[in-house]
Amino acid sequence: MTDITFACTMCGRCCYKHNLPLTVEEAISWLEEDGKVHVYCEADIWSGEPPTEDLRAAHRKRRSFAASSGSSRVRVTALLVAIASGGCKNLGADSLCRIYERRPLVCRIYPAEVSPFIQLDINRKACPPEAWAGGATLMSHGRIVDTDMQRLVEKSRQIDQEDAPKKARLCRYLSIDVAALAGEGFVSYDFDRKTLLDALRSVQRAELESVPQDRGWRLYSPSLSGCESLRAKGVDVAAKRPADPYSFISFSSVQPSAELSTRL
Repeated sequence: MTDITFACTMCGRCCYKHNLPLTVEEAISWLEEDGKVHVYCEADIWSGEPPTEDLRAAHRKRRSFAASSGSSRVRVTALLVAIASGGCKNLGADSLCRIYERRPLVCRIYPAEVSPFIQLDINRKACPPEAWAGGATLMSHGRIVDTDMQRLVEKSRQIDQEDAPKKARLCRYLSIDVAALAGEGFVSYDFDRKTLLDALRSVQRAELESVPQDRGWRLYSPSLSGCESLRAKGVDVAAKRPADPYSFISFSSVQPSAELSTRL
């Protein structure tokens, strides 16, 4: 396997049209600075504890929280996602980041991948060809060898695990109870800035004792066969109605976002 070298050219291409996953702390800062954050939810059916050698399941468990859906158990993964249809709000006229020293963790990790099950594909990255033509070795034999990048990736994985119970409380606080079936897409909740910011601040201060316990989740699938399969497994299925406070985003529509892929 060919080694991958990388040297950022500061072109700013990765700062356009992104779905930028944030930690709870980063989401608070983003909202405080007038940014927009959505809550993305997906869920895996979790009929029982997988064998210890199932590393993919261990990865998903670490960054998710347990919940019920009908007569089934599920693991819900919630993402706090900053949306930019054009340029990032922190991008200056010179294409340089105005918050570079305190930029989100996922920006620091780019173009590497946080998930150990996603191989870095330079053809799916926004960086120009010259970024890969020199610089330090980032990957060797499919593994990150840059020590600073290794540290950042491990930090990201640790925060994912620490944030999971906070996101469970956040969902209860905001009455979020629908998730997309994992692998098909995300259910996206778009709250006004103050509502989400107040909820996240409460999560950080652990002041959610009065929030009722999870009343059970519903799973959404855009296909009839997917819904039938979920019902056969005892899962409560969500039927999307115009008045519902969420939208469905297909997985294929977010795949081009290199930033989002780093968190899956």
